[in-house]
Amino acid sequence: MTSFAKIPATIVTGFLGAGKTTLIRHLLATAQGRRLALVINEFGDVGVDGEILQACGDEACSADRIIELANGCICCTVADDFLPAIERLLALPEPPEHIIIETSGLALPKPLVKAFDWPAVRSRLTVDGVIAVVDGAAAAEGRFADDPARLARQREADPSIEHDNPLEEVFEDQLLCADLIILNKTDLIGAEDQARVSAEIAASVPRAIKIVAAREGRIDAAILLGLHAATEDDLAARPSHHDSEAEHDHDDFESIIVDMDAIEDSGALMRRLAEVVERHDVLRIKGFLELRGKPMRLLVQGVGARLQQSFDRPWRPGEPRRGRLVMIGEKGLDAAAIAQALAPSAF
Repeated sequence: MTSFAKIPATIVTGFLGAGKTTLIRHLLATAQGRRLALVINEFGDVGVDGEILQACGDEACSADRIIELANGCICCTVADDFLPAIERLLALPEPPEHIIIETSGLALPKPLVKAFDWPAVRSRLTVDGVIAVVDGAAAAEGRFADDPARLARQREADPSIEHDNPLEEVFEDQLLCADLIILNKTDLIGAEDQARVSAEIAASVPRAIKIVAAREGRIDAAILLGLHAATEDDLAARPSHHDSEAEHDHDDFESIIVDMDAIEDSGALMRRLAEVVERHDVLRIKGFLELRGKPMRLLVQGVGARLQQSFDRPWRPGEPRRGRLVMIGEKGLDAAAIAQALAPSAF
């Protein structure tokens, strides 16, 4: 097949809680009838992101075109998970016109792009573009932008200090592979911080890449799709911290699942979750809960100390009203202590 006959695929990458799923949900709402398919890679084994996307009610959210990969980071399980998922989508009676791939927050996009150069994939698909979503508020706080001069001073003052920052490397690798960078959550930062963060990002990427500001992931499909980057043919221009490694290490992170009964007071829960985040250094929270007496499912999401709640959709007839939260943090999360802190008797 010639290149124009290939099905385009867009890879959406970004650190934990940057807003990838929200961005995709808005993309679905603005697809204007385009037949899309989704491949979602989650960290943990609860299909929260898939549930969020299916809840949008759009035709593009039909279950047969949403595939969740929860067996590990997609960039480390390409052959075992990604390729079968793509084969399944291409075998549909009406194959998708465009495939959206949401990576986990810990995934490196470059190994996934390399998979599009495999003969079985290259003849059918092309990478329309890699979109990196950045949490503007977190970046404004300098959470993933180490100062080289300051690190040099720290090294001189304390030769034993550990300068390697795996979160920093993952963040930078996502930017370095991007064709479009979305600076999300700009409603949480001022114009001066937004300009500074945009300049820092542009300086860290050795290619001219468009940086688009967004609030709550509100970027239309017309902007996100149709980049025609053919990223798989341009890997040499996308350096990575892990180019010389066969795989990267996820041992610094883990996820736990907390099953929860119906709650009476969502405000009390959010206060308790804030305490759990602070005490146990939780990076990311996402999940669903039943608020007693309410017909709608309560969606809870959190990035660090920033927690949000909203009603997602009505509970379906006969659907088990189970509450379940996924929490992601650095290795050593105390699952028992967190579960105890969120027990009904605790608040």
